Amino acid sequence: MLAAVASYIDARANAGKWLLRIEDVDTPRVVGGSADDILRTLKRFGFEWDGPVLFQSTRTEAYQAALLNLRDRGHVYGCRCSRKEVADVRYSGRCRKANLSESESRAWRVRVPDEEVCFEDRVQGRYCQQLDEAAGDFVILRADGLFAYQLAVVVDDAEQGITDIVRGADLLDSTPRQIWLQRLLNYSTPSYLHLPVIVNEAGQKLSKQTVAAPVNPADPVPTLRKVLQILGQSDPVTDNLAEFWRTAIAVWNPHRIHRRSSVVIDG
Repeated sequence: MLAAVASYIDARANAGKWLLRIEDVDTPRVVGGSADDILRTLKRFGFEWDGPVLFQSTRTEAYQAALLNLRDRGHVYGCRCSRKEVADVRYSGRCRKANLSESESRAWRVRVPDEEVCFEDRVQGRYCQQLDEAAGDFVILRADGLFAYQLAVVVDDAEQGITDIVRGADLLDSTPRQIWLQRLLNYSTPSYLHLPVIVNEAGQKLSKQTVAAPVNPADPVPTLRKVLQILGQSDPVTDNLAEFWRTAIAVWNPHRIHRRSSVVIDG
């Protein structure tokens, strides 16, 4: 909810469009009916998105085209390593020079450079990552035949003409990999704003898995006001949903968001 509220207000405050995407590219993990629940909840909270909802599960052809583009230009290579063999976070590049055929490959990886990739985040400031040390050559087509999140979001951002991305700081370290893919595919790099993630006292991101209390669609304004408080924004002192959004958009100031990776909230 934090990222939804911040991205929605930021778009509206800048006379922009707010596009809704269901990131269900990892189909085995998708819970039936969850997308409908999300859409119903957003509507009850007063969100109004522009254009049709994009479902990543319908975008396989676009991701395949991007993979072929990268493969034809030598930016990716086949890898036969299993997850068990690649136990560390950073891939060592053991298959880089193996010249595996498509039938011999379990997955496809992007070659990363021996250089820093940096960007200016609107909240977190300048962020740099040495790609080869932090991640190594990363997977864009998995052994199970599914496209990885990193490729999917880059392709979708470009096709939808995304200029500004507002999301949680848990994705901050993914951004340099996405920027590297954008450069390889000749895409523009959007502006990024990474918000502090809401966590419990154990440092776990609030979710169903961590038994977080669900939001209450029957009474959305108290939750929305709490979100603005976490974001350091002025409180629209109202119980009216339409008035809340009008005021929140009018006084939105992203410079008031604290530069930190997380905020501890009980429950």
